[in-house]
Formats: sequence, structure tokens, C-alpha cells
Amino acid sequence: MPLFTVLPMPRAERTEAPTATPAALLGSFARLFIVVVLFWAPAATAGTILVYGDSLSAAYGIAQERSWVALLEARLKREKFDYSVANASISGETSSGGRSRLQKVLAREKPSIVVLELGANDGLRGLPVAEMRRNLAAMIQAAQAAKSRVLLVGVKMPPNYGADYTRAFEAAYTELAKEYKTGLVPFLFEGMAEKRESFQPDNLHPTAEAQPVLLDNVWKGLKPLLRR
Repeated sequence: MPLFTVLPMPRAERTEAPTATPAALLGSFARLFIVVVLFWAPAATAGTILVYGDSLSAAYGIAQERSWVALLEARLKREKFDYSVANASISGETSSGGRSRLQKVLAREKPSIVVLELGANDGLRGLPVAEMRRNLAAMIQAAQAAKSRVLLVGVKMPPNYGADYTRAFEAAYTELAKEYKTGLVPFLFEGMAEKRESFQPDNLHPTAEAQPVLLDNVWKGLKPLLRR
């Protein structure tokens, strides 16, 4: 009896690979396209912060990259808040000038948050507080109608403008913030107003070295408005 028995190998049956239909190929390409688009598409931001002010926010007399607005962009990244920042501030702007151009800026930027820093030039020119208040109120209403959250940034006038004027001027910001339920920075120069070295030779505009203080003051009011 043989030790090994050689058994016949079964014959392999020949099969053909299924032919992909045009619909199946189209579906595969579509899935591949979606994957590529998702991979390369830029990440969506939480929104835009519009800084809308005068020379105090327009880097007057200093390099743009040292302004508190530029520092704000860096802090947002550091704190992991995914916002872009648009600065539409103009040196010399009054509340009236700001009111006249705000609608176009809102339509262009579509901001999630508006940082409204206007009024200082009204005060320096001795314009009526009631007029400034009406203009600020109109801008707040326009921003809120555009679904933007508002941070109102206040300034104060020096005492040589008279006690009645300075009190009314300061109170306008607090009253507007309460009436329209906005965020509020009561005083942009908090913690530095009495320090002469914090200001440029005109004694009106903060130096580059003082910009981090401005940012800290704005940040206190801004952070509660941010969304992750």
C-alpha cells in the first residue's frame, strides 16, 4: 500500500471581476471629492469682531502691529477663540460720522460682535452730549438689528470741560449699555489715565507701551460676549 496517495487537485473555476457601473463610479468620485474638499477647506471661524472707533483704535502715532486691536488678534488665538478681527476705525471720527457709514460696514463685515469705541472727538469738540447719545444709540440699534452683539467702550472728559458736562458724558455710556443690554467698558483708559508717560506728546493718544493696558480693559468686557 503506498505511503502517499496523490489526490487529484480540484479544478479552479474561472470568475470574472464585476464591472463597475457608471453610477457606482460616479458615487466613488463624489465621495472622494467630498473628502478632498473637507480636508483642504479652511476651518470656519466663530465670526468676526468689528472694531469701530476713532484714533484710539486706529493706532494713531504708533505701528499698527503694536496697537491694542492687533494685540487683540494675538490674544484671541492664544485663548483659543476662533474669531477674525476687522478694524474699521478712523482717526478723527465723531459719533455722527460713525453713524453715517456704519450700515455699509455692517453689510460688508457681517460681524458677530461690534466693539463700538466712539464719542471722544464729540467730547473734545464740546458737542452736545444728547447728540452723541442719539448717535451711539442709533449705532447700537443698527448693530443689534444685524444680529451683532455690542460692546460699548466709554471714555471720559477732563474736568476742565465742567462738572455737568463731564458727568453727563460719562453717564451716557452707562445708561446706553443698560438700556440696550450691551457689554460695557466703562473707561478705556482705566489704570493709566493719570500716568503722563502712557501718552504721546499730545497728551491724548496712548503710547505703544500703553496698548496692552487698553487691551486688558477691553478684554474684560469682550470675553463674556465670545463664543467657542
